[in-house]
Amino acid sequence: MSKSDLFSRYGPWALVTGASSGIGEAFAKTLAGQGFNLILVARRQQMLSLLASQLQSQFAVDVEVVVADLGQAAGIEVLLNACGNKDVGLVICNAGFSMKGEYTSHSAQDLTAMVDLNCHAPLAISHALIDQLAKRNHAGLVFTSSVEALIGCPFSAVYSASKAFVRNLGEALWAEYKPRGVDVLTLCPGATDTEGLAKSGVDKATLANLMPAMEVAEATLGQLGQGPVYIASPHYQQLFEKLTTMPRAEALMAMANTMKPA
Repeated sequence: MSKSDLFSRYGPWALVTGASSGIGEAFAKTLAGQGFNLILVARRQQMLSLLASQLQSQFAVDVEVVVADLGQAAGIEVLLNACGNKDVGLVICNAGFSMKGEYTSHSAQDLTAMVDLNCHAPLAISHALIDQLAKRNHAGLVFTSSVEALIGCPFSAVYSASKAFVRNLGEALWAEYKPRGVDVLTLCPGATDTEGLAKSGVDKATLANLMPAMEVAEATLGQLGQGPVYIASPHYQQLFEKLTTMPRAEALMAMANTMKPA
């Protein structure tokens, strides 16, 4: 989809969660460059405010900053209130995080917090907004999942499970809402150069075929209307296609041997 088609179909307002860094920030910059007014949501006010100032100055768009923890019901309510009086035609549910390592190396409380953000937040946001999107006749809804949604990943068990939820949700809503004019797309990025890698304990220097976040965001927006699922990295698409065509037990053990922490 061309840049002009993107704005004419989904403008004037877009909502981006997890917008303070990484793929979310890249979505925000790309959309502002195409003339979208933005509602940017994340927990870190300073980073959001700086990004908003940059985008307003560079592209002369309106940007509203919403500081909220989307792992909490109160944070989702704040987000929905910010959307209430705006013609939002594009919703990007991108907020999320990962934790790597042996299953019991993280507390059940921390793993549950990850599930709350990765699964409950996109569910609650899309459930609240999707019928409003459908009333516009032309609207877009993007979920950020992961290539780890394609198979249960040892030493990334809860993260890959949470992203499988997002992928399945997105696929189902694509079929339900396509006849109503909502273009649902689930992004499954491979290794992407974001701060999330370091936070999850991954040294990006050890990763081959690392994609820049901006490349992922731009390519994803170009795929809107071509859903249901977009795997951003050709390398990881081939890798996971191979894994998912192997006997399941063989694929899982191969992954466990490769991904086991040192």
